[in-house]
Amino acid sequence: MIDANAQLEGAPLIAPSTTDHPLYDDVVQACRSVYDPEIPVNIYDLGLIYTIDIKDDNAVNIVMTLTAPGCPVAGEMPGWVADAIEPLPGVKQVDVEMTFEPQWGMDMMSDEARLELGFM
Repeated sequence: MIDANAQLEGAPLIAPSTTDHPLYDDVVQACRSVYDPEIPVNIYDLGLIYTIDIKDDNAVNIVMTLTAPGCPVAGEMPGWVADAIEPLPGVKQVDVEMTFEPQWGMDMMSDEARLELGFM
């Protein structure tokens, strides 16, 4: 019997973003305005934003994670992301979903983040 909730083998754990939507670049910039208070790098370059899904009606769905499940701002950060994106012209609504699958790792950081933190 097949478990309907099981991850399909070979399916990516992180869904692709809607990079071809006209709002995508503005949403990325809004995400870059949000910082993890413990790390002097924005959450986008840290790799905490897994998916930016923008629907045809301009509803924005964000799937994000944290550097650690016990992060002291875990309850606040999704609201910070929504607050950064909602004012963008054309955005209908914003939903932010928190996930810990896959677990965040330092390999998810951009080169800019690695350089800023002294890992390059």
